[in-house]
Amino acid sequence: MTTSEEKKRVLITGGAGFLGSHLCDRFLAEGYHVIAMDNLITGDLANIEHLFGKEDFEFHHADVSKFVFVPGKLDYILHFASPASPIDYLKIPIQTLKVGSLGTHNLLGLARVKGARMLIASTSEVYGDPEVHPQVEEYFGNVNPVGPRGCYDEAKRFQEAITMAYHNHHGLETRIVRIFNTYGPRMRLNDGRVLPAFLSQALRGENLTVFGDGSQTRSFCYVDDLVEGIYRLLLSDYALPVNIGNPDEITIKEFGEEIANLMGVEFQPTFQELPQNDPLKRKPDITKAREILGWAPKVDRAEGLRRTLEYFKEHITEVTAGKVDNTPRSF
Repeated sequence: MTTSEEKKRVLITGGAGFLGSHLCDRFLAEGYHVIAMDNLITGDLANIEHLFGKEDFEFHHADVSKFVFVPGKLDYILHFASPASPIDYLKIPIQTLKVGSLGTHNLLGLARVKGARMLIASTSEVYGDPEVHPQVEEYFGNVNPVGPRGCYDEAKRFQEAITMAYHNHHGLETRIVRIFNTYGPRMRLNDGRVLPAFLSQALRGENLTVFGDGSQTRSFCYVDDLVEGIYRLLLSDYALPVNIGNPDEITIKEFGEEIANLMGVEFQPTFQELPQNDPLKRKPDITKAREILGWAPKVDRAEGLRRTLEYFKEHITEVTAGKVDNTPRSF
């Protein structure tokens, strides 16, 4: 039997968030000692309350942009602390920039001191509104650094740059995952992104809000598939960025029709102006993930949406009571 002293220890920043909480579950299931860290600006303790009391789980309420201290050994650090939804990073742009820059710097320093391998959560947003389709890791992107989305896009691009600098200059073991649109249980109802917005609007009997003419595309990956890809990347020997996402591309209008069919209601969209710099295309090329990690998504969208809807139904009181602003801000 492995004792608690022998178990590998992993720090997951943003551990009370949507993705971070699922990662906590996975690493506990794999036999790790998990340290979740979150300042709870966008995270929610409800996402990890089922883990409190477990011997191999601990929670630290801290802002990694200011200072990071974790006693004892660390084998791995997964940096997932960051607002990820436009509704959040447009509201707190400076904190978004800080956690991607100062927070990443602090954690890279911690990884160096502890001799830990560090994986950072980058994003498909580093590609901006892409001129290459589907997006491959070698594409440098088409990003407006001074536009409304720049605080998030450039924070992630800097995060990748400083991580590679630590890898190349200090020999630190690092991994970079570029995450494409992901969905599943524990998404916030007021997340501001298209899937929770569509589901919560449908539950409230409202028209679905579609930006532009709905011809822009996204590719949605179920959270369990994403976590599997991240886990494989962490344990791989590959240091350059890897796309993790589902290449099954769909237009937003078609997606709205799928949601309406799932809910058994008529698709009645309300069209609004497309936000500035909103990407018109989004589809990952996952050749590297397939070849290097042996990874590909397994959960199709119909099944993933069914599971996600069940979660949303459990929170239907919040939705129908109007306690959340469910207007989408972006896709």
